[in-house]
Amino acid sequence: MARRRPATTHGAVIVDKPPGPTSHDVVGMLRRRFGERRIGHAGTLDPSATGVLVIGIGNATRLLRFATASHKSYECEIVFGVETSTLDAAGEPVTTWHMDLDPAEVGAAAAGFIGAISQLPPMVSAVRVGGRRLHEIARSGQTAERAPRDVEVYRFKVEPSDDPLVYRAVVDCSAGTYVRTLGADLGTALGGGAHIRALRRTRSGSFTLSEAGPPTEAELRTPLELVRDLVQILVSDSEAIQARSGVHLVDARYDGSGPWALVDPTGALVAVHERVDGRLRATVLPS
Repeated sequence: MARRRPATTHGAVIVDKPPGPTSHDVVGMLRRRFGERRIGHAGTLDPSATGVLVIGIGNATRLLRFATASHKSYECEIVFGVETSTLDAAGEPVTTWHMDLDPAEVGAAAAGFIGAISQLPPMVSAVRVGGRRLHEIARSGQTAERAPRDVEVYRFKVEPSDDPLVYRAVVDCSAGTYVRTLGADLGTALGGGAHIRALRRTRSGSFTLSEAGPPTEAELRTPLELVRDLVQILVSDSEAIQARSGVHLVDARYDGSGPWALVDPTGALVAVHERVDGRLRATVLPS
């Protein structure tokens, strides 16, 4: 008697990650919850960080790259006068300064980071160097040569708190921006040092905290959610059959540079089409 294959689950889950578990731990929670091994996430959050974590399940993991190439928003606190080994509150203090801060000067210095900037990935990041992640190298007591990365900061708003050395910050930035590095660099710009704490991602692309839930309760959404910010093209039933077979549909509806999400009359995602070497191709068939 043939063994029945287990049912598969495909879709998206928008998690409000709690403090403590790693992003990989959250993936493990959802694997157990949905009984599906193929699960990935868009944009790692540190164990101490909280907030929006976009998850793809089953075939929808193929769509995660469309959810990662977007801007993100964060809230955190910047603690001036102390630099830590990890640039956040989880690390050990390595250097201290006496800093007498003026709110106007702090705001002006923060405004200097708005726009296109270059950042050096911290040693505790997940960037790979020589096949190893930087945080793995750091845990072994070693360092690695790191190449700077170009990112963009759209907003960096700071305001004082009741503690003269602690400022609340709101950051809107491109994917790949290190907020901990931004906080540390602001401390350096003000003649001292700093680290961040209480980091919370409030937005990832168009996904916000208002639609996120804890790993045990967040709702399963359709795969279309992961490409909801793409231009959508409604196709007929016959066109949907063709597209699911890998046929590259070409007509006047494909305006602009793409990519485009093809949606059938029931509202289900059929495929994602992109221009590759000037030609239209079905680069993702989610089912």
